[in-house]
Amino acid sequence: MSQENEAYSEIEKHREQIDILDQQIVKLLNERAGHSLDIRALKPDAHMGLYDPKREEEIFKKLTSYNEGPLYNENLVEIYRGILKVMKEVPSRD
Repeated sequence: MSQENEAYSEIEKHREQIDILDQQIVKLLNERAGHSLDIRALKPDAHMGLYDPKREEEIFKKLTSYNEGPLYNENLVEIYRGILKVMKEVPSRD
């Protein structure tokens, strides 16, 4: 097998693994969204505002403590800022 074919084969193996991981990530993001919606529904009864910047900072701090690379902490925070923004926009369950 030529080096080009070996490289192509390895790329395909990595892509298959990425597809599996993406499927798991989507499942987990939807699970996370469900919990966020549950919390959103409970906040009024707990006399809490919908937006809690302190909680966001706690999330970022925890994320960076879990990080073993190769992503930089700043990368994770950027990704999660997007996730949290989207979670705020998800319509409530009625």
